[in-house]
Amino acid sequence: MADELTPETPEEEQPTKKHKQRKNGLYPGVSEELAESMRTGWADTELHDLRPIPQAAHTAARRAALSARFPGERLVVPAGRLKTRSNDSEYAFRACTDYAYLTGDQTENGVLVLEPAGETGHTATIYLLPRSNRENGEFWLSGSGELWVGRRHSLTEAEQLLGLPAKDVRELAEELAEAEGPVRVLRGHDTVIETALTDMVTKERDAELRVYLSEARVVKDEFEIGELQKAVDSTVRGFEDVVKVLDKAEATSERYIEGTFFLRARVEGNDVGYGSICAAGPHATTLHWVRNDGDVRSGDLLLLDAGVETHTLYTADVTRTLPISGTYTDIQRKVYDAVHASQEAGIAAVKPGAKFRDFHDASQYVLAEKLVEWGLLEGPVDRVVELGLQRRWTLHGTGHMLGMDVHDCAAARTEAYVEGTLEPGMCLTVEPGLYFQADDLTVPEEFRGIGVRIEDDILVTEDGNRNLSAGLPRTSDDVEAWMARLKG
Repeated sequence: MADELTPETPEEEQPTKKHKQRKNGLYPGVSEELAESMRTGWADTELHDLRPIPQAAHTAARRAALSARFPGERLVVPAGRLKTRSNDSEYAFRACTDYAYLTGDQTENGVLVLEPAGETGHTATIYLLPRSNRENGEFWLSGSGELWVGRRHSLTEAEQLLGLPAKDVRELAEELAEAEGPVRVLRGHDTVIETALTDMVTKERDAELRVYLSEARVVKDEFEIGELQKAVDSTVRGFEDVVKVLDKAEATSERYIEGTFFLRARVEGNDVGYGSICAAGPHATTLHWVRNDGDVRSGDLLLLDAGVETHTLYTADVTRTLPISGTYTDIQRKVYDAVHASQEAGIAAVKPGAKFRDFHDASQYVLAEKLVEWGLLEGPVDRVVELGLQRRWTLHGTGHMLGMDVHDCAAARTEAYVEGTLEPGMCLTVEPGLYFQADDLTVPEEFRGIGVRIEDDILVTEDGNRNLSAGLPRTSDDVEAWMARLKG
């Protein structure tokens, strides 16, 4: 990584800011001759006749709905800022989901502001960092300058792409500090903006904004459904990639699997939607095993829970539990088939008008039946389910909403989510599992260390549901045949 040049430059050469001197930098300053050279001789790179981004009409409709919900109030939704990973290195930036949902923009420091206009409407403006200043040397002296981190869109270009008036975000904090009237801000993403609004907002009012934005995403529009299908299709190819290199993973570790899937995510999408779970052997009994540093052994199972995030930030969330050798042992197949039967029951319960909880209850009932059948729990099954006794080996809920966040709509009210009713356009996961810990003395030894989860992304349709991830096999026989084909 290059060593940043960020010296202090003479006051007259920088009308807007000073550029911080990097401690232990190799250059003590900038000569007048170099500064003049860097100011001149650059071609005009302004982009013209840009077309709006594909989701521009959808983001406009989302802003209109937000405007109607909070008439007469100023609404402020920030993208967020870079976060330090260590010293002067930052994490890769990922825009706040609500900001990206409302604008389609993904750049750091951006802020969407809806100003009240008339009795019910709003004027929406997006505040962004403009192109780097070449007169004061920002573009090459600042660590956030374009020669260091890449070209930004000009404000005019952003307006064409996003369908919104764009202004310089560096002036926004001062403008907000002088604003009057009721204000709501989406908290937790931009301390500079929050500080400017300190005396104008309340936690209760801001929480209402957050809840509204979360619930607005419960039902997906056609653009979102298309993006989710893209994410799933890429994820299917990522799973195929993994199966093809299992021999290399056996020679190294779970990290070979993680890296293989990550390559697909970065080539076809923006990133992985969450930390990939590449859990081999007994690690499969740890629900969120993301260390991915364990051995991959023939004869064990691999629980792979991973999802590609698209360039528009929609993520898949799919799990398959695969026999590393290509063939399940008898006990592995027994557990796997039980989980598959449970998932089948859950998917069948996903339909318009059903309660959100129905698919969970249906899946859990089948798992409880299997545990009673195997003698691990004493029946009747209704008693087991009522007391939740199956949870010793099932642990988690059977699914969640899916969208721009892997656990989407997380701030929604309980009555609109887990106590709500399914509608066409909702997308959720169905992911039952059984997990027998290696040290669990309440089960026969043959079960210990086996973890199985099967997860698919299910869209509620007008007449039932559609499995977006049906491109991956689910039955034990189909999984074995699929793996054999891929391995050649």
